Amino acid sequence: MTFDFCVLGSTGMQGRIVVRDLLEHGYSVLLCGRDRSRVEHFLHAYKKTAFRYIEATRIHTVVKAVKYSHSNVVINCMEGDWNYEVFKVCARLGVNCVDLGSEIPVTKRQFSLHHIMKKKGIVGITGMGSVPGIGNVMLAHASQKFDTIHNIEVGFAWDSNIKQFVVPFSIESVLEEFTDRAPIVMHKHFKFLTPLKNIKNDYHHYIGREQEIFVRHPEQYTFLHYFRGKGLSNIKFYAGFPPHSFSMIVSLIKLGFASKKEIDYFGEKIKPINFLTQMLKRLGMPKGYKEKENLWVKITGKKNRKNKVILMECLVPPLKGWESAGCNIDTGFPASTIAQMIKKGLIVTKGSYSPEIGIPPLLFFKELRKKHLKIYENGRVIN
Repeated sequence: MTFDFCVLGSTGMQGRIVVRDLLEHGYSVLLCGRDRSRVEHFLHAYKKTAFRYIEATRIHTVVKAVKYSHSNVVINCMEGDWNYEVFKVCARLGVNCVDLGSEIPVTKRQFSLHHIMKKKGIVGITGMGSVPGIGNVMLAHASQKFDTIHNIEVGFAWDSNIKQFVVPFSIESVLEEFTDRAPIVMHKHFKFLTPLKNIKNDYHHYIGREQEIFVRHPEQYTFLHYFRGKGLSNIKFYAGFPPHSFSMIVSLIKLGFASKKEIDYFGEKIKPINFLTQMLKRLGMPKGYKEKENLWVKITGKKNRKNKVILMECLVPPLKGWESAGCNIDTGFPASTIAQMIKKGLIVTKGSYSPEIGIPPLLFFKELRKKHLKIYENGRVIN
């Protein structure tokens, strides 16, 4: 059987969102992951599916799965550490690939495959989620209205109706963002800051006022990579969390659960972060719990020698039937949408790149509106 799409990491939160969206659009999907039980309902409910076991540390399992699918579009929802390896596999096999984003060093390695992918006539888009993802495309749209760009601030802010801690899509990634030094770009040079020593309060439409920190994200690199020529000098990425989530994350860090250093437990070696990850998988979601989010990009520059500011926002409401996914829909939906656009031939730029280029912004925004995600430009809905 030839599948329309091959989804790597389909058993995780984002993978399940992508798979469900593709299946509900009538596509056939090969589900690839480690824990079949987490996607068994898809396999029973949809005939045009199958499951293949893969292990990222054994890349040959990924190769076999992609070959087995006979698909020309791979959606990689595995942890970002493996994004370069998956891009290499796809480049070798001549298939298109979309992922949810990488750390800056991995992103650079993915970009190094640009000429190979372009020569093979395939697309490799890294960071096609929320931020990175929607934010990059919003920047691409707004950038066309500037002669020069001086500063870019970008980030997310979210809240929930029930003020109770619910596990983020990846507690390990969130704890890393809170503890790893965060890069900001000042005068075209990188400077690294400690997130919890640089807390600020800010207001965002639809969310309100809450605490924000600088976090490490690939946008600091990709924005500068694509817009340095427009005079871009300063880039900052902010992550905003409601008090009930922010305080819990800080408490977990203080208790040592963010540590990746092995400890001895009655003769067994265990990393606190791994133990925490497994324990939190048992934590359920309160009945009636809903999340909402604001993804935003603020661009400052000049047009016709006059100062200009554009604030782009994507407001993500609770979506009926998707409540269990929370805000994660704004990461899974874009990956699914862009993969479908590649399948339909609507993405014509070949090579390896991030979403600042190659994606028709208004067409992409139109697809997001079908999922009730509204894009605002200086307070006006444009999709």
